[in-house]
Amino acid sequence: MARNTFVKSHALGNDYIVLDPSELTFQLRPEAIRQICDRHRGIGSDGILALAPSSKADVGLRIYNPDGSEAEKSGNGLRILARYLYDHGLVKKPEFTVETPGGIVKVTMHLNSGQVHRITVDMGAATFQSEKIPVTGPPREVVNEYLDVDGQRFTITAVSVGNPHCVVFVPQLEEVDLARLGPLLERHQMFPNRTNVQFAEVKNRERVAILIWERGAGHTMASGSSACAVAAAAVRKGLANRDVTVAMQGGELQISVASDWTIRMSGPAEEVYKGTFSDTFVEALRKALS
Repeated sequence: MARNTFVKSHALGNDYIVLDPSELTFQLRPEAIRQICDRHRGIGSDGILALAPSSKADVGLRIYNPDGSEAEKSGNGLRILARYLYDHGLVKKPEFTVETPGGIVKVTMHLNSGQVHRITVDMGAATFQSEKIPVTGPPREVVNEYLDVDGQRFTITAVSVGNPHCVVFVPQLEEVDLARLGPLLERHQMFPNRTNVQFAEVKNRERVAILIWERGAGHTMASGSSACAVAAAAVRKGLANRDVTVAMQGGELQISVASDWTIRMSGPAEEVYKGTFSDTFVEALRKALS
């Protein structure tokens, strides 16, 4: 990358900025992240994917939410990064590994006439163990637990796929007030690191529809890790088969949950444009950081 350049991409409407911090003339601190992700005064995005060194994988990745906080893992972000690396010649092979704060994942590019048309990510293993998610209280599997929020009682299943999730199965998604309930569940005292939130409606044993409230980002059209978490929770509760399509507002992902709870996610990612931060914008970022 040249100095102060970036790429904007999306995966099912979940949009990220990809950049290399070593090529920036400013520090990628929370104040700068918030300004860059601002949809009115910045580029606008659901987060930033920052290349990072790795001694354990082919590539390292750090994932920043638009509020400046850091995420452990992002399924959509990993597909976006994978396509960026492959299309820009930063990796030469269609299979490679990426190190995230939530663990090392394997990525496979599926090609059609030399062009990427789908990306599969081995997302690691799901766990329902409270201490690994984390969830407060005694060590246990957090499956079918009651949680009271703003006068309503929900039955939740909490799961980690490298980052924390709270899954709520409901009869109909149309009845969910996501804007009200999402932030209340995200910041509930049960989740010391906050949590991603999904409301899920099982259509049949091979298809689940979901709404997503993403930790640090809010309402999101799609989320790869959310789709994985919901699929794992549906299998754990006996509501779905191990191969399931998860339908989101931005599109669909195919999720496979193995008997050892390792998860494989498959879906698209597309580059939208390349850009360069203007000198004026960079100066404004520097002032915000001073």
